[in-house]
Amino acid sequence: MTTTTSAALRRHPRRRRLILMAAMLGIAGLLAAACGDDEADAPAEATATTAAPAEEPATTAAPAEEMTGAAACGPGETDGDLAFYNWAEYIDEELLAAFEAETGINVDYTTYESNEEMLTKVESGAAIYDLVVPSDYMVDTMRRDDLLLELNYDAIPNSANISSDFANPPFDPEHKYHVAYQWGTTGIGLSYEVLDLLGGESTWAVIFDAETAAMVPGGISMLDDAPETVSAALKYLGYSINEVITDQNEAAIQEAGDLLRATNDRLLKYDSVTFGDDLVNGEVDVAHGWSGGFALSIDEADAYETHVYTIPAEGGVRWVDTMAIPHNADNVCSAHAMINFLTDAENGAALTNWTFYGSPNAAATPFIDSEILEDPGIYPPPEVDARLEFIPHSGDLALMIQDMHSRAKS
Repeated sequence: MTTTTSAALRRHPRRRRLILMAAMLGIAGLLAAACGDDEADAPAEATATTAAPAEEPATTAAPAEEMTGAAACGPGETDGDLAFYNWAEYIDEELLAAFEAETGINVDYTTYESNEEMLTKVESGAAIYDLVVPSDYMVDTMRRDDLLLELNYDAIPNSANISSDFANPPFDPEHKYHVAYQWGTTGIGLSYEVLDLLGGESTWAVIFDAETAAMVPGGISMLDDAPETVSAALKYLGYSINEVITDQNEAAIQEAGDLLRATNDRLLKYDSVTFGDDLVNGEVDVAHGWSGGFALSIDEADAYETHVYTIPAEGGVRWVDTMAIPHNADNVCSAHAMINFLTDAENGAALTNWTFYGSPNAAATPFIDSEILEDPGIYPPPEVDARLEFIPHSGDLALMIQDMHSRAKS
């Protein structure tokens, strides 16, 4: 197995409850907001089962003569080594090794730090990947631009394990191009010292308002991710992310961009990988980031008494990451085999037990650590549904959003 990551992969010997502030999203609302009502063309539901590991490595199968591409793939069949392009620190290496042992092929695993970085690589053809992990809005972008292959669900029988709440979402209405991987939220991690200075209520003002940010004794960081930074600014300014992007409101995006640029001088860094560790290690006292990244770092450092992940009073972002196959993939059957492997009930649970993000895999629930299932930062309560939004397909605003982020950093 060849593995390249921008930060070391980690083990998690403890599973501790991460005490979250109020104002978090409930899973029921998350799923309802994410998904449409049309069930046509969704993966057929079946009784969830855990596939037993193969006794011997699966044989690499050549496509049948009368079938090509994904249609030629059967369950567990592979057609060559797998080039897997994923977010940094988003899978346990032991799962990759188990897949290699089961199939007899190698996984060339490399990582990225933003959807846009992945998109650029796929669009340019600078490198060929068999499997990628785009977020919800990026699935929409890539399918519209013919950058994804339609999946053959006959080769992914374990896709029946994915909760029907994730079927036919608006970013892939006919559910042809993706299988859900993990889900979570985006908010602010901060020290309790800072939270006390804020009067006990988390707010985006601790980043975007100069007077409030001046109360932070240490550094502040934001994700190096254009849609996320612009969305955070929009929420602080009182906008609905969905309405601004759906209405193609350039004036609101410009206002958010101006705010980001005004904020830049007081930021220590933009980072999408080490934000959780930076927080608990004291490099920053306030960090913009993803729920699981904070949960993982707080757990590893046993920092429950000193640090907390919050959803600001103004709201934040909710998201679903997915597995998809690029249009120019070399080993399509191997990609299907990996999707099927990761949607196995026990493997799906192992993924969440390692990442600390929510699992869309209903069959995995009995195997997920109880401390994770009971953690309101990973599986939040329902009462603050209205405070979180998905980032929709940006359309003609995509370049402007990226430009606002780039200019803010310059």
